[in-house]
Amino acid sequence: MGAEKQRIKPEFEWVDQRGDESIRYLDHGYPHPLVRWHYHEEYELHLITETSGKVFVGDYIGNFSPNSLILVGPNLPHNWISHIEKGERVALRDRVINFSHDLINACDAVFPETRALGPFWERAAYGIEFLDAAEIPKAVSLFEEVAESTGFRRLTRFWSLIELLAAMSDYRVLSSSTYLPITDEKILNRLNQALDLIFEHYHTGISLEEVAAHVNVSPTYFSKFFKKATGHRFIEFINSLRINKACEHLAHSDEPITEICFLVGFNNIANFNRRFYDVKKMTPSEYRKTSLDALYQS
Repeated sequence: MGAEKQRIKPEFEWVDQRGDESIRYLDHGYPHPLVRWHYHEEYELHLITETSGKVFVGDYIGNFSPNSLILVGPNLPHNWISHIEKGERVALRDRVINFSHDLINACDAVFPETRALGPFWERAAYGIEFLDAAEIPKAVSLFEEVAESTGFRRLTRFWSLIELLAAMSDYRVLSSSTYLPITDEKILNRLNQALDLIFEHYHTGISLEEVAAHVNVSPTYFSKFFKKATGHRFIEFINSLRINKACEHLAHSDEPITEICFLVGFNNIANFNRRFYDVKKMTPSEYRKTSLDALYQS
């Protein structure tokens, strides 16, 4: 399976920032070489404009959709995988702002007012997803102003955006405080090979032994390696992917729960219900009702 599939190996990403700018803006489509499990020394403010799929930040696994906005701290591995048809291409999916912690420190040294953002940067070390539905459109507008401006105006738009985000009370801190990022290139490369296989086949009966063989290590070694690299045991990771996919079906389709159970890779409804409750603290039917109430409230 997948012998002919091209894999993009993760690596330390050097953020090529010009000497005459404090922040860097870029955008790109999907698929794209920048879409991979990677890390870098800079902060990354990441806005999704199209598609939905899975987001991975440290040991966090979640869903994203248009206008998803996440701030990732330095050296925190991250990736966004869109659910699109094979061969489909998206011209513009990602808008990205990169900036260094040196910028933060320099501003703190000169402007006492910026020191109040200390707790915000501490949260960013683990990744922050911004959830305030009323404020996100304002953030998107400021993001676009950053993209369209240069020089000092870009800098002022950037700080206006940071001020808005730091003031939001509705947010989610993503990765756990116990997660320790792995930055060794060889280990990240092996992890990426494993994740490629898992993302493609998690809805089947793929086993730890199969993935271990795929990356040419023993199952015992792979089990320890995977837990250290992702913060999850292998089966927990697989079940999290399956439960997240089930949530999409529950919220956006009328498919019977039993059908969804088998579609996402569980082999019996009792195990599916138990695992779903462990992750979401509610039953699949309760989740469907809650989602429908939220999506279609008048």
